[in-house]
Amino acid sequence: MDWDRGAVSSLAGGGQPGAPGAGGASTSTSSYDLTRRCVSFLRGFREENTFVYRAQLTSHIRRSHLVLEVELRDLTSFDAELGDMFLSKPAQMLPLLETAAAQVAKQQQQSHPIQVVLKSAAMESMRLRDVHASQVNRLVKVPGIVISSSKVRAKCMSITVQCKNCGHVKHLACPSAFQGVAVPRNCDRRAQNDAEGNMGVLQQDCPKDSYVIMPDKCTYVDQQTLKLQESPEVVPTGEMPRHLLLSCDRYLVDKASPGTRVSVLGISSVFNAKKQVGAVAIRTPYLRVVGIEINEEGAGRAKVVFTPREEEIFADMARDPNLYEKLSASIAPSIYGDYTVNIKKAIACLLIGGSRKRLPDGMILRGDINVLLLGDPSTAKSQFLKFTEKVAPVGVYTSGKGSSAAGLTASVIKDAKGEFFLEGGAMVLADGGVVCIDEFDKMRESDRVAIHEAMEQQTISIAKAGITTILNSRASVLAAANPVFGRYDDMRSASDNIDLMSTILSRFDLIFIVRDIQDETRDRNMAAHVVRVHTNQLNQTLQDAHGEIEPALMKRFITYCRQRIAPRLSMEATQTLQDFYVQVRDTVRQDEKARAIPITVRQLEALVRISESLAKMHLKIEVSPENVEEAIRLFKVSTMNASQDGGTQGLFGAFHEKAAVVEDAILKMVHVGVRMDTTALYTKLESQGHNPNAIQRAIRGMVQKGSLKQMNQYKYIMRAM
Repeated sequence: MDWDRGAVSSLAGGGQPGAPGAGGASTSTSSYDLTRRCVSFLRGFREENTFVYRAQLTSHIRRSHLVLEVELRDLTSFDAELGDMFLSKPAQMLPLLETAAAQVAKQQQQSHPIQVVLKSAAMESMRLRDVHASQVNRLVKVPGIVISSSKVRAKCMSITVQCKNCGHVKHLACPSAFQGVAVPRNCDRRAQNDAEGNMGVLQQDCPKDSYVIMPDKCTYVDQQTLKLQESPEVVPTGEMPRHLLLSCDRYLVDKASPGTRVSVLGISSVFNAKKQVGAVAIRTPYLRVVGIEINEEGAGRAKVVFTPREEEIFADMARDPNLYEKLSASIAPSIYGDYTVNIKKAIACLLIGGSRKRLPDGMILRGDINVLLLGDPSTAKSQFLKFTEKVAPVGVYTSGKGSSAAGLTASVIKDAKGEFFLEGGAMVLADGGVVCIDEFDKMRESDRVAIHEAMEQQTISIAKAGITTILNSRASVLAAANPVFGRYDDMRSASDNIDLMSTILSRFDLIFIVRDIQDETRDRNMAAHVVRVHTNQLNQTLQDAHGEIEPALMKRFITYCRQRIAPRLSMEATQTLQDFYVQVRDTVRQDEKARAIPITVRQLEALVRISESLAKMHLKIEVSPENVEEAIRLFKVSTMNASQDGGTQGLFGAFHEKAAVVEDAILKMVHVGVRMDTTALYTKLESQGHNPNAIQRAIRGMVQKGSLKQMNQYKYIMRAM
């Protein structure tokens, strides 16, 4: 890799002294004067009779933490010209400030090299896609998500070379970041003797390429390369997220793992990534990091500052007793239907979330709520997912069929130099938000198993290519899936309709069975609503709706609730939950039939999380019994209803026995390897007095189990075993 030495060297020099435009008013200012002014700032700046940076230096040196954090606002208030120079020529000024810090430390009887880390709360952030050539060599602040990180490597800052012929030693400075250094081909001893007048000391010239590097005498620092990606919520629709390389050194390494949201303060720079024919002047941008801030509040969400006016608005909203109904009605208001009421309330609880808890023994209980929408096509499941992604503080949308285990969790990739990088997937990038997974049933079973840990423990363990680590995936999951044969069959039991393992089903707090019921009144109302949508009459309808909350306001309110409130259960609420759980478990124990969805302790924890989200919605610090009652009601109309065996007509008992009798008859009638006409088989079974629905149920069940195979578009049936 050929690094562009000329382009990077301009960062440190800023032009020739005295050249036009090479520094403006500060052209005549020497490095000594600038260093002296930096020393004056570090020694003289104070707040409320406290010398901030002198105290910080003393404290950090005592802890062997040789870092000095400097706020640019303090520098500008102390010396405005010096602050402006840091913004316009940071690569030249930063080494001078580090030299000044070392001098101040030496004056305090502490002789140590100090790394200066800059931060700027007042500096305006710039979108990653807005970093252009005009910002090269300047200080910029860019927010984003770290999606990959390299291993920490040793970077040479000073290279020592020695002539293998005469032993002449030479020290070469190697700038930071990606720049290398060229070793001289000719020995400098002859030129040195000529300059000193010792013409006869050296009788013959040293051969070319006589310098060799002395690795044990070189000076090294730690260096790490990160890849920064735009946050999903700021990427324009239809655009691909942009990436930018980051170079971190010394104490800035290992500050951020993949999936971490950061705000990076750095020097915009360029390097020559590779040689291309006709692309001599093309350079690749990167950011030399001089300060990095982890934007983490609680569960890794971007820390948002709220104005006093916004806090007043949110307090008024929380005092509204009808907030729950208004908030749920504002979830995808264009979606119509009586079946959507409880789904919208569940999504509102998912967006608010429960309280994350850290136990005294170090165990962590998740507070994020997972919801599964399982049902017929054309019931707006995907639209719910799209709207949720839009209003969630952090939202990532993906489709199950186009997602692999590595794409959802994390992957280890090899770069062009053969080094392995860790790159986070959708669950990692959505840390602190919501992952929306459509076509959940179309995923391969191995890919679904990969997110088990991410859904419950909210971590992703990686042990690949020598990289062993744990990434955070503290995100809620909103998934949509179809039943086994496309539509929900009321003639079947729930376990036959739901083709998902109990291990994944138990991780969902709420599971909704969404049916497209054929009813004249319902269909007429639905048709009228769809026609209004297509004739642009929906806007007036939404404006007339009571309590409509704008998506932008809803997103801010959701973020406020998640950051500020962490309610806990009251004694009355605790007793109500205990009684309900014992009652449900007793009912399951008395029921001899196996349920499609197991009722375990996870469901009890789900009730706790839903109750906490309802209390958090009203900015309460304690969960009331009313919140628990509503959580139990949601749980009954969703998960409990879905776990019931049999369809809406209650056909499980005797009907299942009839289907079992039909299966025995088919096994006697069709031998292994024999093909039979499907119509003839139906006719023969009906002539024996079997119920047509039971025949259909038995054949479908045997096909699902692999006992029968359907051939030639279901015209023939062949017994496989």
